[in-house]
Amino acid sequence: MEHDFHNWLRNHTSIQGLGKSVILGIGDDGAILPESSAHTVVTTDTIAEGTHFDTSIHSLEQIGRKAIAVNLSDIAAMGAMPTHAVLTLLMPRHFSLDEAIQLYSGILEIASNYNVTIIGGDTNRWDGNLVIGATLIGQRSPSISGWKLDGAQAADRVVVSGSFGGSISGHHLSFEPRIELANYLAGRYEIHAATDVSDSLSLDLQLLANASNVGLDIEAEKIPISNSLKAANSPKPLDGALYDGEDFELILTVAPAVFERIKLDSDVPCQLTDIGEVTPKEQGLRILDSHGTPNPMIPRGYIH
Repeated sequence: MEHDFHNWLRNHTSIQGLGKSVILGIGDDGAILPESSAHTVVTTDTIAEGTHFDTSIHSLEQIGRKAIAVNLSDIAAMGAMPTHAVLTLLMPRHFSLDEAIQLYSGILEIASNYNVTIIGGDTNRWDGNLVIGATLIGQRSPSISGWKLDGAQAADRVVVSGSFGGSISGHHLSFEPRIELANYLAGRYEIHAATDVSDSLSLDLQLLANASNVGLDIEAEKIPISNSLKAANSPKPLDGALYDGEDFELILTVAPAVFERIKLDSDVPCQLTDIGEVTPKEQGLRILDSHGTPNPMIPRGYIH
């Protein structure tokens, strides 16, 4: 339902008629607003008990951290640097002051780590479970092009950061948003398309392909599988990497020559892996086995 609703919103919310006040509106990891010295990037995300965390298992500090981290991941996917945040907290009526402080301490710690200033928001108590919403504001140079969901070009290489699968074991609470990587690349290389992996690698590959009106050929043997998934001795580790979700790594598409330059750059902040190629739309989303035989990839993952 979530993706269908997003499509409806795109069709019924237009930035036409707004003049030069909006560069990029609904439909990507963040919106872009023009400024004279830097473009402003705005993104928002909400996490809720029972959907994104469990207060009987996860600490309030971890939960607060995640509320900011998921938004930082979207800022990274836009090639931007975070600057400010606004929060909305819906706290259960049984919440004590000490619990509220624990929650906020996790928020403050990660905000401080990424030089994010919390400038306001709203707090309420209600009869439901804990819900945390955050809006993050960032900036990126007007000279940066690309870094949009619909920017993939035929023959681009499909490149991912980090590794995938098994996030439920704890990575979804402790991951480091790829801010450093995004800003390093954005300042040096032309990135055509970008998004972060939240619902699953397969679902977010599909979103990028659909937005860019292209197909994708993904090489199964090249997909980096997380150590936690390997340690779990999963009978189908590739399925975990493709479908588990909440890895919060980046998917990028770049021209082949550009990726060759990136591979030679020893200062790139984290592992990048070439997992496939952008193809004409009619080829669809395909996964290639060890023999190079393509098969349709059926996207699965977490759909809200």
